[in-house]
Amino acid sequence: MIRPDWPAPPRVLAVSTTRQPAEGMAGASVGAYARFNLGDHVGDQPAAVAANRRELLHTLRPGGVEAIQWLRQVHGTAVFPAKNAPADEPPEADAAITSEQGLALAIMTADCLPVLFCDRAGKQVAAAHAGWRGLCQGVLAKTVASFLSPPETLMAWMGPAISGQHFEVGAEVREAFLKDFAGPSTADISGCFIAQPGPGNKFRADLYQLARLQLKSCGVAAIYGGQHCTFAEESQFYSYRRQPRCGRQASLIALV
Repeated sequence: MIRPDWPAPPRVLAVSTTRQPAEGMAGASVGAYARFNLGDHVGDQPAAVAANRRELLHTLRPGGVEAIQWLRQVHGTAVFPAKNAPADEPPEADAAITSEQGLALAIMTADCLPVLFCDRAGKQVAAAHAGWRGLCQGVLAKTVASFLSPPETLMAWMGPAISGQHFEVGAEVREAFLKDFAGPSTADISGCFIAQPGPGNKFRADLYQLARLQLKSCGVAAIYGGQHCTFAEESQFYSYRRQPRCGRQASLIALV
């Protein structure tokens, strides 16, 4: 598992899984989902997903994680306030925030951008799913606004996502950001889209930089991560753009 390189308080536990089980884990998924798929909505065998999730919790439990809050992600901007034990059914939301000890917040991705948050006092943590639609509509801004602490006291870590070198989008995506993306300047937004030669009016889009722009516009200056590419690092990560039938890795954060 990947552990963020950021100066989070000692009581903040954060990890990002890969498609390979960590040392001591079995990894129950096979075929296109091999081996450590955590997504229960992608066509994998339910028993395999359940086994992988149990393995994950078992691995995190010695660090102080007692339960994991999963979400039903819909590329929106809803922020779920997670309290006590996990909800019986995963709530429809693309971000979650909590001040509860031992409850890990999980975001599943396979090219979209997971962003983990904490405050410098170690009193609250949050996790957000930022695909291009949710990012454009302000899911990161809404997550920042959900904290009790002011933005300048927060830090964010960007987990594994598709890089700007490999994320090709149509002109409509660029236009949506220019029209609806609140905070950054038009010039800064335009700089995140590189026109591609050939037919189709295509662009390369930099999710990492777009996220940095929004976080900075919200007042969050301490931003870390952003060095992975789920598309290029095939042995490490699932990528929907590379292979639509695939599993999901997860990024998690908890107070312990």
